[in-house]
Amino acid sequence: MRSRKSCKPEQLALPLPPPPAGAPPRGRAPRRRLPPGLAPLLAGGLVAGVDEAGRGPIAGPVVAAAVILDPAAPIAGLADSKALSPRRRERLDVEIRARALALCVAEASVEEIDCLDILQATLLAMQRAVQGLRLPPRHVLVDGNRLPVLAQPATAVVGGDATVAAISAASILAKVHRDRLCEGLHAEWPQYGFAQHKGYPTAAHLAALRAHGACTAHRRSFAPVRALPAPDAAEPT
Repeated sequence: MRSRKSCKPEQLALPLPPPPAGAPPRGRAPRRRLPPGLAPLLAGGLVAGVDEAGRGPIAGPVVAAAVILDPAAPIAGLADSKALSPRRRERLDVEIRARALALCVAEASVEEIDCLDILQATLLAMQRAVQGLRLPPRHVLVDGNRLPVLAQPATAVVGGDATVAAISAASILAKVHRDRLCEGLHAEWPQYGFAQHKGYPTAAHLAALRAHGACTAHRRSFAPVRALPAPDAAEPT
């Protein structure tokens, strides 16, 4: 599978969709309870939030996003991407791209995952996302308990995708981007059902693996794939 190391940093001028019924008015972000000690880091300078999508699947790249939000243009409804419906994530993806000061979505390929391991590949994707920002952040907040090697000071924030707006935004961008990649994998290998399970080892996905073998989108270093026939035994249909 071809490595797509990073996506071009974007700052899109897109029309914003109307908010859904019952949503807070734009320009007023929901109140969040920040983890202790983070408030000073969010004051007085550009702060990037970073999160990933795709550590758990057994196929496809791992994706990371970095986002610097505009304090003067808060976005209502940001939350951990896993707590949002696909439709809501898509709407927020458009709004984040229109309002953020800077953003970048990056990947580590299946080959890099198999070579480095999933943790190191995830940190690599995060590093690429931060390096791809068009504005250098003063500080970087990363969801979880591990940090990539960065030129800037960084802080790991456990549960940050639910408490730090910039990390929530990064979570949404990474999830939407990876879901779209899985739609592309489904178009190439429909027999595996990537559009439904997004590469996760569901019962249906494992049954498809037993029936068809692995394709080049599968992570050979992951246990459910390791013992299966080589990827060239499963050609695109």
